[in-house]
Amino acid sequence: MFREFTMPLRPPPAAPDLRRRSLVTAAVLSASGASLLVSGCSGDGEDQDAAEHTPEAERLRAAEAGRRRTLLERYDATVAAHAPLAARLKPLRTAVARQAEALDGKSRRGRGGAAASARPEKEKRPEVPAKEKDALAALAEEERQAADRHTAALAGAPPELARLLASVAAAGAAHAYLLGEKEEA
Repeated sequence: MFREFTMPLRPPPAAPDLRRRSLVTAAVLSASGASLLVSGCSGDGEDQDAAEHTPEAERLRAAEAGRRRTLLERYDATVAAHAPLAARLKPLRTAVARQAEALDGKSRRGRGGAAASARPEKEKRPEVPAKEKDALAALAEEERQAADRHTAALAGAPPELARLLASVAAAGAAHAYLLGEKEEA
């Protein structure tokens, strides 16, 4: 008389507005937050301050800031060659400019991001592939390589600079991922 009704087990539907970019952003923010939590677990503050301002640390900081400025030039060249990509690249370029400023240890907020990347007119811009897809792939590869170099520099960095480099490397890896994504319809 009674029939047994069974409902198929299905996973709940995914949130419609949750996309890969959101997940990557959450992962990067989580990694940044974790590095901030670790920063509170360090030793003597005076020793750390002294380590942050050694000539070796200053050279490392300047070299890593130079890498971010070089990447900033690549973003500018890509936007100059492919104007339709400007809106997509603007947030990433802005992040790279801020990272360069943080590594420089100077605030250029009054002058804006463009002033940080000013260059003499006679210098040649980096070459950019003719196709937008190839230009994005080249930019993604530059981000990956920069992230790898920042990660490699962690070993010789004092604690505060190491945390900053780890954050910049994580952001660079996320940028590379986002640049490699296909345009969503």
